[in-house]
Amino acid sequence: MAKPFLLGVLGGMGPLATLDFQRRLLDATPAQSDQQQIPTVVWNVPQIADRQKALAGTGPSPLPQLLHGIEKLNKAGASHIAIPCNTAHHWYDALSDASEAPILHIVDATLDALAQSAERPQRVGVIATKGTLEAGWYQTRLAQQDIEVVVPTEEELAQWFVPGCYAVKRGALTEGGELLSLQANALFARGAQKLVLACTEVPVALEAVNAPFRHLTYDPAHALAERCSQLWQLTR
Repeated sequence: MAKPFLLGVLGGMGPLATLDFQRRLLDATPAQSDQQQIPTVVWNVPQIADRQKALAGTGPSPLPQLLHGIEKLNKAGASHIAIPCNTAHHWYDALSDASEAPILHIVDATLDALAQSAERPQRVGVIATKGTLEAGWYQTRLAQQDIEVVVPTEEELAQWFVPGCYAVKRGALTEGGELLSLQANALFARGAQKLVLACTEVPVALEAVNAPFRHLTYDPAHALAERCSQLWQLTR
């Protein structure tokens, strides 16, 4: 007998991004009452080791803490698990192997949504951590759709993306939004027609500064929330 639908959220990376994802779950679900919203259990523990530092070789691996969170969500009865952090998907295979509940992949949700969009751009910029960019998840899937990819330079990552991301983590949303807007505009200047905001801190920051180009972006957290909502609605 299948488990009742209960979405597990492996969060804390960062905690604000997790709260933003929970809001997106509400927005994605056509509920007419409390009882029609997605039932969730959330592991929002921000003490998980820094993913960017781990992949750069300057910090410990977060895998033991990620596995602990997956264990807790499974024990809580999760039927599916979502991870609203792109960089954490570096450890997706190990987490999936350890989880009884299937783990939804944020890249799959994003690129499936893009493939179904009415107007598909020819060139897409990707704003992401160095670890996500080096993994090549988005570049590979975009190339499969015959879409050219524009990515940040090393200098841009150092000057704009990394300090912008960490500004969000310390609550300086306006500062983060201004820095990440510079990164976005640099990708537009190099020919990107739309952007994938492949770090869950980025949409929060751009919203804080009311960035005028937000209608030209794809938000993986939004796509993941939509996928979760679709699964929930199939069970009702």
